[in-house]
Amino acid sequence: MEKTELHIEWERRIEDYESSGYTQATWCSINKVNVNQLKYWIRKIKGPKRNRSTKSKFTPVVVTEPPANESMEIKIGQASVGIRPGFDPAFLADIVRTLKTLC
Repeated sequence: MEKTELHIEWERRIEDYESSGYTQATWCSINKVNVNQLKYWIRKIKGPKRNRSTKSKFTPVVVTEPPANESMEIKIGQASVGIRPGFDPAFLADIVRTLKTLC
């Protein structure tokens, strides 16, 4: 069975999406593609998620102890968050999760 031009085009788009580093939503917005179409073609071409080998993307983290009574800065992508002694760890975790989805 030969691949149709549409199938070949979606293989190219999926390769472009995967190499972009963007989230599906961001890539689709930039490329004016419906995110549900992208998801459909990924499943059609690559099969169910559980059968695919996935590449994990890790962000290197360096943990250092800040001097007492001083603030620290956390950078995620182009964003930075200032942290002072007595901060709320749960609130910081929410901020980090939000920034990770945007970067």
